[in-house]
Amino acid sequence: MNKNEICLCGLAAVRARFEHDAGSIVRLFFDEPMSRKIGSMCQTLAAARKVYRCVPPGELEKISGSLHHGGIVAVVAASRLRSPTAVDIKTWAVRRAPLLLLDRISNAHNLGAIARTAAFFGIEHIIIPAHPAAALPNEAAHRVAEGGLEHVAVWRVPSLTSFCRELTAVGYDVVGAAAHNAGPVEKAVRSQTAGKRKPIALVLGNEEHGLAPEVAAACSRRVTIPGSGRVESLNVSVAAAVLMHDLQFRDGQASWAK
Repeated sequence: MNKNEICLCGLAAVRARFEHDAGSIVRLFFDEPMSRKIGSMCQTLAAARKVYRCVPPGELEKISGSLHHGGIVAVVAASRLRSPTAVDIKTWAVRRAPLLLLDRISNAHNLGAIARTAAFFGIEHIIIPAHPAAALPNEAAHRVAEGGLEHVAVWRVPSLTSFCRELTAVGYDVVGAAAHNAGPVEKAVRSQTAGKRKPIALVLGNEEHGLAPEVAAACSRRVTIPGSGRVESLNVSVAAAVLMHDLQFRDGQASWAK
Protein backbone atom coordinates (compact mmCIF):
# COMPACT_ATOMS: atom_id res chain seq x y z
CA MET A 1 0.00 0.00 0.00
CA ASN A 2 1.43 3.39 -0.96
CA LYS A 3 1.24 6.69 0.92
CA ASN A 4 -1.71 7.84 -1.19
CA GLU A 5 -3.88 5.00 0.03
CA ILE A 6 -5.56 4.18 3.34
CA CYS A 7 -7.42 1.15 4.68
CA LEU A 8 -11.08 1.29 5.65
CA CYS A 9 -12.02 -1.47 8.11
CA GLY A 10 -15.40 -2.84 9.13
CA LEU A 11 -18.52 -3.42 7.09
CA ALA A 12 -20.21 -0.12 8.00
CA ALA A 13 -17.26 1.99 6.86
CA VAL A 14 -16.61 -0.07 3.72
CA ARG A 15 -20.28 -0.20 2.72
CA ALA A 16 -20.65 3.56 3.20
CA ARG A 17 -17.64 4.19 0.95
CA PHE A 18 -18.96 1.75 -1.65
CA GLU A 19 -22.34 3.50 -1.73
CA HIS A 20 -20.78 6.98 -1.76
CA ASP A 21 -17.85 6.43 -4.14
CA ALA A 22 -17.36 2.84 -5.30
CA GLY A 23 -14.74 3.95 -7.81
CA SER A 24 -12.35 5.02 -5.04
CA ILE A 25 -12.01 1.43 -3.80
CA VAL A 26 -8.73 0.14 -5.20
CA ARG A 27 -8.66 -3.34 -3.61
CA LEU A 28 -11.01 -5.28 -1.34
CA PHE A 29 -10.13 -8.07 1.09
CA PHE A 30 -12.47 -10.01 3.36
CA ASP A 31 -12.77 -13.22 5.36
CA GLU A 32 -15.03 -16.15 4.53
CA PRO A 33 -18.01 -15.18 6.75
CA MET A 34 -18.01 -11.67 5.28
CA SER A 35 -18.03 -13.01 1.71
CA ARG A 36 -21.72 -13.91 2.06
CA LYS A 37 -22.67 -10.26 2.76
CA ILE A 38 -20.86 -8.37 0.00
CA GLY A 39 -21.90 -9.98 -3.27
CA SER A 40 -22.80 -6.68 -4.95
CA MET A 41 -19.46 -5.15 -4.00
CA CYS A 42 -17.56 -8.06 -5.52
CA GLN A 43 -19.64 -7.90 -8.70
CA THR A 44 -18.92 -4.17 -9.06
CA LEU A 45 -15.18 -4.63 -8.50
CA ALA A 46 -15.13 -7.57 -10.93
CA ALA A 47 -16.79 -5.42 -13.61
CA ALA A 48 -14.14 -2.74 -13.00
CA ARG A 49 -11.37 -5.38 -13.08
CA LYS A 50 -10.22 -4.54 -9.59
CA VAL A 51 -8.76 -6.90 -7.03
CA TYR A 52 -11.12 -8.48 -4.51
CA ARG A 53 -10.10 -11.52 -2.50
CA CYS A 54 -11.18 -13.75 0.38
CA VAL A 55 -8.23 -14.14 2.75
CA PRO A 56 -7.58 -15.59 6.23
CA PRO A 57 -8.05 -13.26 9.26
CA GLY A 58 -4.30 -13.11 9.78
CA GLU A 59 -3.86 -11.67 6.30
CA LEU A 60 -6.48 -9.01 7.04
CA GLU A 61 -4.47 -8.02 10.11
CA LYS A 62 -1.34 -7.60 7.97
CA ILE A 63 -3.15 -5.61 5.30
CA SER A 64 -4.91 -3.28 7.72
CA GLY A 65 -2.22 -3.16 10.40
CA SER A 66 -4.93 -3.68 12.99
CA LEU A 67 -6.68 -6.44 14.91
CA HIS A 68 -9.89 -4.43 14.53
CA HIS A 69 -10.48 -5.07 10.85
CA GLY A 70 -14.03 -6.37 11.30
CA GLY A 71 -13.60 -9.06 8.66
CA ILE A 72 -13.27 -6.68 5.72
CA VAL A 73 -10.67 -4.18 4.51
CA ALA A 74 -11.01 -1.81 1.57
CA VAL A 75 -7.87 -0.11 0.29
CA VAL A 76 -8.99 3.28 -1.03
CA ALA A 77 -7.43 6.40 -2.48
CA ALA A 78 -6.71 8.86 0.33
CA SER A 79 -8.70 12.07 0.18
CA ARG A 80 -6.82 15.37 -0.11
CA LEU A 81 -7.91 17.93 2.46
CA ARG A 82 -8.79 21.29 0.91
CA SER A 83 -9.16 24.72 2.43
CA PRO A 84 -12.51 26.48 1.95
CA THR A 85 -12.48 29.49 -0.34
CA ALA A 86 -14.20 32.81 0.29
CA VAL A 87 -16.93 31.64 -2.08
CA ASP A 88 -17.41 28.45 -0.06
CA ILE A 89 -17.76 30.43 3.16
CA LYS A 90 -20.28 32.87 1.69
CA THR A 91 -22.29 30.00 0.22
CA TRP A 92 -22.41 28.26 3.60
CA ALA A 93 -23.61 31.46 5.24
CA VAL A 94 -26.38 31.96 2.67
CA ARG A 95 -27.49 28.35 3.10
CA ARG A 96 -27.22 28.71 6.90
CA ALA A 97 -25.10 25.57 6.88
CA PRO A 98 -23.99 24.44 10.36
CA LEU A 99 -20.24 24.08 10.78
CA LEU A 100 -18.12 22.14 13.25
CA LEU A 101 -14.63 23.49 14.02
CA LEU A 102 -12.15 21.29 15.89
CA ASP A 103 -9.28 23.10 17.61
CA ARG A 104 -6.41 20.59 17.72
CA ILE A 105 -8.51 17.51 18.54
CA SER A 106 -5.58 15.12 18.74
CA ASN A 107 -7.15 11.67 19.03
CA ALA A 108 -8.27 10.12 15.74
CA HIS A 109 -10.87 8.06 17.60
CA ASN A 110 -12.43 11.29 18.90
CA LEU A 111 -12.39 12.74 15.38
CA GLY A 112 -14.17 9.63 14.11
CA ALA A 113 -16.75 9.68 16.89
CA ILE A 114 -17.46 13.38 16.30
CA ALA A 115 -17.81 12.80 12.55
CA ARG A 116 -20.29 9.98 13.18
CA THR A 117 -22.41 12.27 15.37
CA ALA A 118 -22.16 15.10 12.86
CA ALA A 119 -23.42 12.82 10.10
CA PHE A 120 -26.26 11.66 12.35
CA PHE A 121 -27.42 15.26 12.81
CA GLY A 122 -26.88 16.16 9.15
CA ILE A 123 -23.89 18.46 9.71
CA GLU A 124 -21.86 18.29 6.51
CA HIS A 125 -18.69 20.28 7.23
CA ILE A 126 -15.87 19.80 9.75
CA ILE A 127 -12.95 22.23 9.75
CA ILE A 128 -9.59 21.42 11.34
CA PRO A 129 -6.42 23.54 11.55
CA ALA A 130 -3.18 22.78 9.76
CA HIS A 131 -1.53 22.05 13.10
CA PRO A 132 0.72 19.07 13.88
CA ALA A 133 -1.42 18.17 16.91
CA ALA A 134 -4.66 17.97 14.91
CA ALA A 135 -5.85 14.45 14.11
CA LEU A 136 -6.49 13.64 10.47
CA PRO A 137 -9.23 11.43 8.98
CA ASN A 138 -7.02 8.34 8.95
CA GLU A 139 -7.83 4.62 9.18
CA ALA A 140 -8.69 4.81 12.90
CA ALA A 141 -11.00 7.79 12.41
CA HIS A 142 -12.83 6.05 9.57
CA ARG A 143 -13.25 2.87 11.61
CA VAL A 144 -14.78 4.72 14.57
CA ALA A 145 -16.92 6.94 12.32
CA GLU A 146 -18.76 3.82 11.06
CA GLY A 147 -19.30 5.41 7.66
CA GLY A 148 -19.94 8.92 9.00
CA LEU A 149 -16.91 10.38 7.23
CA GLU A 150 -18.51 9.55 3.88
CA HIS A 151 -21.22 12.10 4.65
CA VAL A 152 -19.04 14.84 6.18
CA ALA A 153 -16.47 16.92 4.31
CA VAL A 154 -13.30 17.58 6.32
CA TRP A 155 -11.59 20.88 5.47
CA ARG A 156 -8.21 22.19 6.64
CA VAL A 157 -7.39 25.85 7.28
CA PRO A 158 -4.04 27.52 8.03
CA SER A 159 -5.39 29.32 11.11
CA LEU A 160 -8.55 28.48 13.03
CA THR A 161 -8.43 31.91 14.69
CA SER A 162 -8.52 33.72 11.36
CA PHE A 163 -11.19 31.37 10.10
CA CYS A 164 -13.43 32.12 13.09
CA ARG A 165 -13.13 35.82 12.27
CA GLU A 166 -14.01 35.17 8.64
CA LEU A 167 -17.12 33.30 9.72
CA THR A 168 -18.17 36.11 12.05
CA ALA A 169 -17.72 38.61 9.22
CA VAL A 170 -20.20 36.74 6.99
CA GLY A 171 -22.80 36.44 9.74
CA TYR A 172 -22.03 33.26 11.66
CA ASP A 173 -22.54 32.89 15.39
CA VAL A 174 -19.24 31.25 16.33
CA VAL A 175 -19.92 29.33 19.55
CA GLY A 176 -16.93 28.09 21.53
CA ALA A 177 -17.32 25.13 23.89
CA ALA A 178 -15.63 25.86 27.20
CA ALA A 179 -15.27 23.79 30.36
CA HIS A 180 -15.34 26.85 32.62
CA ASN A 181 -16.26 30.53 32.71
CA ALA A 182 -19.20 30.38 30.34
CA GLY A 183 -22.94 30.49 30.79
CA PRO A 184 -24.94 27.26 30.82
CA VAL A 185 -25.83 25.99 27.37
CA GLU A 186 -29.57 26.24 27.91
CA LYS A 187 -29.39 29.92 28.74
CA ALA A 188 -26.65 30.90 26.31
CA VAL A 189 -27.89 28.97 23.29
CA ARG A 190 -31.52 29.94 23.64
CA SER A 191 -30.79 33.60 24.24
CA GLN A 192 -31.27 34.34 20.55
CA THR A 193 -34.85 34.93 19.48
CA ALA A 194 -36.28 33.04 16.53
CA GLY A 195 -36.09 36.09 14.31
CA LYS A 196 -32.44 36.78 15.07
CA ARG A 197 -30.90 33.34 14.78
CA LYS A 198 -27.71 33.16 12.82
CA PRO A 199 -26.06 30.11 11.25
CA ILE A 200 -23.94 28.43 13.90
CA ALA A 201 -20.31 27.33 13.87
CA LEU A 202 -19.56 25.20 16.92
CA VAL A 203 -15.91 25.19 18.06
CA LEU A 204 -14.55 22.34 20.19
CA GLY A 205 -11.14 22.41 21.85
CA ASN A 206 -8.26 20.03 22.45
CA GLU A 207 -8.93 17.07 24.76
CA GLU A 208 -6.46 18.23 27.42
CA HIS A 209 -6.09 21.98 26.98
CA GLY A 210 -9.46 23.02 25.56
CA LEU A 211 -9.71 26.00 23.23
CA ALA A 212 -6.53 27.92 22.53
CA PRO A 213 -6.83 31.43 24.07
CA GLU A 214 -6.67 33.11 20.66
CA VAL A 215 -9.38 30.81 19.26
CA ALA A 216 -11.61 31.40 22.29
CA ALA A 217 -11.17 35.16 21.86
CA ALA A 218 -12.25 34.91 18.22
CA CYS A 219 -15.56 33.23 19.11
CA SER A 220 -18.80 35.21 19.25
CA ARG A 221 -19.57 33.63 22.61
CA ARG A 222 -18.73 30.60 24.72
CA VAL A 223 -20.98 28.03 26.29
CA THR A 224 -20.52 25.18 28.70
CA ILE A 225 -22.46 22.07 29.66
CA PRO A 226 -23.62 22.23 33.29
CA GLY A 227 -22.99 19.06 35.29
CA SER A 228 -22.89 17.72 38.83
CA GLY A 229 -19.31 18.82 39.40
CA ARG A 230 -18.24 15.30 40.37
CA VAL A 231 -15.96 15.13 37.34
CA GLU A 232 -14.36 18.08 35.63
CA SER A 233 -15.60 17.59 32.08
CA LEU A 234 -16.96 15.25 29.42
CA ASN A 235 -14.96 13.48 26.75
CA VAL A 236 -14.82 15.85 23.79
CA SER A 237 -16.81 13.53 21.52
CA VAL A 238 -19.57 13.26 24.13
CA ALA A 239 -19.57 17.03 24.66
CA ALA A 240 -19.82 17.45 20.89
CA ALA A 241 -22.89 15.23 20.77
CA VAL A 242 -24.61 17.10 23.62
CA LEU A 243 -23.92 20.50 22.08
CA MET A 244 -24.86 19.49 18.55
CA HIS A 245 -28.18 18.16 19.81
CA ASP A 246 -28.86 21.22 21.94
CA LEU A 247 -27.98 23.65 19.19
CA GLN A 248 -29.99 21.75 16.62
CA PHE A 249 -33.16 21.16 18.58
CA ARG A 250 -33.36 24.25 20.74
CA ASP A 251 -36.92 25.41 21.35
CA GLY A 252 -38.11 22.08 19.92
CA GLN A 253 -37.24 23.05 16.34
CA ALA A 254 -34.30 22.21 14.12
CA SER A 255 -32.15 25.33 14.02
CA TRP A 256 -29.35 24.00 11.79
CA ALA A 257 -31.62 24.43 8.78
CA LYS A 258 -29.82 25.11 5.53
